[in-house]
Amino acid sequence: MKDSNKRFNYRVKRVRSKINGTHDKPRLSVYRGHKHIYAQIIDDSRGVTLASASTLSPELKGKLKINDTVEAAKSIGGLIAKKAVEKGVKKVVFDRRGYEYTGKIKALADAARESGLEF
Repeated sequence: MKDSNKRFNYRVKRVRSKINGTHDKPRLSVYRGHKHIYAQIIDDSRGVTLASASTLSPELKGKLKINDTVEAAKSIGGLIAKKAVEKGVKKVVFDRRGYEYTGKIKALADAARESGLEF
C-alpha cells in the first residue's frame, strides 16, 4: 500500500509541476475523495481561489442522492463553470491532479466544457 501511495504522490507532483494558473488562464483543480468530489478555480499568480464547487455546496447538497457518482461529477462541472463565467473566467487550465482522465474526472470536464469553459 505504501508503494502505491508513493507512486501516486510522485505522479501528482510531476503533473502539478507542469501546470500553473495565471490571471488570464486560471487552473481548474479537481479532487476526488471517497465520499465527495471537489473542484476549484485558482489563480496561482495571486494565490487566490476564484470559485469552488463540491458535493457539499449548498446548491447541490439536497439534490444529489449519492455524492461520489458520475452524475454528481457532471453537476459539479456545470456548477463550477457557471460560477466561473459569472466571475468573468472563460479559459482555464485543467489540473486533473494525477487522476486518470476517465469516469468522474472526464464527466466533470465534459460538463464544464458544455457549460461554457474552454480548456
